[in-house]
Amino acid sequence: MPFGRRRNRIDRSLRERGVPPEPQVREREEAATSGPWDEADAPEDGRPRVDLGSLRLPAVAGMELRVDVNAQQQVVGASLRAGDSLLQLSVFAAPRAGGLWDEVRAELMRGASGQGGRLTEVDGPFGRELVGSILVAAPPQPGETGAPKPVRRPARFLGVDGPRWFLRGMISGSAASTPEAAAPLEAAFRSVVVVRGAQPMPVREQLPLTLPPQAAQQVARRQAAGQGARPAARRPAAPSAAPPVAPPVASPAAPPASPVAPPPAAPPAAPPAAPPAAPPAAPPAAPPAAPPTEPRNAG
Repeated sequence: MPFGRRRNRIDRSLRERGVPPEPQVREREEAATSGPWDEADAPEDGRPRVDLGSLRLPAVAGMELRVDVNAQQQVVGASLRAGDSLLQLSVFAAPRAGGLWDEVRAELMRGASGQGGRLTEVDGPFGRELVGSILVAAPPQPGETGAPKPVRRPARFLGVDGPRWFLRGMISGSAASTPEAAAPLEAAFRSVVVVRGAQPMPVREQLPLTLPPQAAQQVARRQAAGQGARPAARRPAAPSAAPPVAPPVASPAAPPASPVAPPPAAPPAAPPAAPPAAPPAAPPAAPPAAPPTEPRNAG
């Protein structure tokens, strides 16, 4: 093949003369996004965010951020509550080529169907998502014996493939079926920033989460007081620019997080506790009898 040999001689002569070869540049395909964000592309929007390590969640007035920890004080989940609706977030390591959400979506549909749930694939504001209902274990009631019966709850599963990470969100409550109720949680999901880090991790392994400083101080105080991981009492949200971080809730039996396992059902929002009734006011004590005084003539 003379053409091939000629080409080889030309290439060799160029190398001998010190002419560098043309660089082989492969442009990375980048899809435009309006959120969620990777740390390298996070917007400078001035919005306060709570740092949970691999996740930075937006601080939104009127929303409550809840962090779940296990008995070893490891963070196993994070969620944002708005009214009776909840957005539960999980982030995992993903391959460089992406596409993990396609696999997870198919597995979630098969798993939900096998457990009596019903999920349908639709187009949503973040691409393809799953909408329908799932069966979750109801929280045990006082005096109830045996395993509680599962209950059906509406749910939406959102998924976003980022650079070497996969973010999954599960919306439950009225926001799973009402667009008006979903809007605040969708906006919060869009404002999430993922910090992948450079460390190698197996695909589908959960990225590490950490307690924010405020919650870590609460845990340290409880441990110093000998209370261990016992959850602290809830406090009603205060009207401020940033939402309160709920006290860490202990989850001693929390299983390892998985992209295809629905997160554990969160307890329903409890109304603010009424202040204890004040004891009935005691009747005022009769003043002591004054000693008799002698009458004095007006002068």
